[in-house]
Amino acid sequence: MLFRQFFDQTSSTYSYLIARSPGREALIIDPVLERLELYLQTIREFDLNLRCALDTHIHADHITALGRLRKQTNCLTRMGRECRATCISSPFTDGEIIEVDGVFLKALHTPGHTDDSYCLLMQDRIFTGDTLLIRSSGRTDFPNGDPLAAWESLQKLLTLPDETLVYPAHDYQGRTVSTIGEKRRFNPRLQVCNAKEYAAIMNNLHLPTPKQMDVAIPANRACGEQPGRL
Repeated sequence: MLFRQFFDQTSSTYSYLIARSPGREALIIDPVLERLELYLQTIREFDLNLRCALDTHIHADHITALGRLRKQTNCLTRMGRECRATCISSPFTDGEIIEVDGVFLKALHTPGHTDDSYCLLMQDRIFTGDTLLIRSSGRTDFPNGDPLAAWESLQKLLTLPDETLVYPAHDYQGRTVSTIGEKRRFNPRLQVCNAKEYAAIMNNLHLPTPKQMDVAIPANRACGEQPGRL
């Protein structure tokens, strides 16, 4: 399998390019507009045909490259049906299998960080977006966030085998991957007994508003296409 993890320093965002092998069709998860040329260079170097670009949710801290990748490669653009974005080629739904040239992802609706949050499960690994982070979890103080829903979503993920690799959409400490087993033992936000205790933690984080939020959310509902931007 060809698997590449990309990092955007400005937003601390991870993106993932996946294909069965060089010369095949590929998909990309959570691409960032500022890293567009790097994605395209990698696609050319490995002679890939980008078939699908997906976002795990409407991001608030960066602008997605979905729309620009579609223009450059003619790929499909996809998000969960709850995203309220009019730009996507087709929405995916909870439990749907997304297949690109023998690469299979199972879409899992995991609301809480946002109501349109999804995780994408692939054999031995899961791409958790902002739902489950390394030693942390996604904030729930956005207008469509809900800590009680987030707790339920996390419980769903914790039913996966301990050895399942966890690839998040962000990390702010330079960590690249974890496992479900590590989450059970070491994630401090999961060392609580119930949803009420989890909500108490999440409701008292007092985090700053993402700097790009006012621009990023409307732009991402248009797949990152902004008037006047080349």
